[in-house]
Amino acid sequence: MTKPVLLPSETHPITVTPTGGRVVVSLGDRVLADSTRALTLQEASYPAVQYLPLDDADPAVLERTEHTTYCPFKGDAGYFSVVTDGGVLENSVWFYEKPHDAVAEIAGHIAFYANKVDVRLDVTE
Repeated sequence: MTKPVLLPSETHPITVTPTGGRVVVSLGDRVLADSTRALTLQEASYPAVQYLPLDDADPAVLERTEHTTYCPFKGDAGYFSVVTDGGVLENSVWFYEKPHDAVAEIAGHIAFYANKVDVRLDVTE
């Protein structure tokens, strides 16, 4: 069965723009990712999401999982768990390896669930 592909529209807009400033993702005192190259994805009325280059994350805390989901606007998502001395946050990071053309900029980037870790944006950088 073919998965549906939907394009952003007036009723479901999606924009991807450089965030500007610095985005730091942490769990307690542990920095998981730190980037001045983040992208902000704003989709319809959902909260904006910070997508950071995978290269700006600490690879020691990311463990790829078998979990996947599908978004008709963005494509197939893969997941990482965050693994630290304090435990494992299952499937708390997602990415689109081959996103749909409308959001192609997020390829090579990851996003963290803001309800599981601290995602801070400092625009004064």
